[in-house]
Amino acid sequence: MNINLIIAENLKRLRNERNLSLGQLSELSSLSKVMISQIEKGETNPTINTIWKLASALNVSYTSLLEQQQHDTYVIKKSDINPQLNEDEKYHLYCYYKNTPNRNFELFQMELDEGASYTSIGHPKKSEEYVMVLEGTLTLEVNNETFILNADDSIKFTASSKHTYCNSGGGTLKTIIINFYPV
Repeated sequence: MNINLIIAENLKRLRNERNLSLGQLSELSSLSKVMISQIEKGETNPTINTIWKLASALNVSYTSLLEQQQHDTYVIKKSDINPQLNEDEKYHLYCYYKNTPNRNFELFQMELDEGASYTSIGHPKKSEEYVMVLEGTLTLEVNNETFILNADDSIKFTASSKHTYCNSGGGTLKTIIINFYPV
């Protein structure tokens, strides 16, 4: 996306979030209303100093005006994800959502080839793992217990210790995994 359009979108959003009119932002930034309006419409290429003045007036970081924002609604296609593989490439992990400062979970799709297994060394203390089987049969070993789950079955466990996924059915095992990190 064009950097001027990114700045325009961010400036307008940040000004509206603060309930500031063009005139009020003009006073706070020492920039003219016309200049601010042109920037918000993407009609001009603001200088570095202009961006600094706007960031200071809005009490945000300089990069807040330059970074493209994620929209509330967006599509993630599996074909666009580079899977994580184990050494023998029989375990495929597709990360759809990463843990971020605003999101305390990760969402994955796991695929495990017929007869294969994968052992996780565990996750941070207090983390929880939620697994739902989409296709196949999962034998899960966790905390010295063994659980067998079929399609549409789900399990939740404390994920800080070692756990092993085994494809104990025919064909590829497919699961959804959510790793949750309580705050």
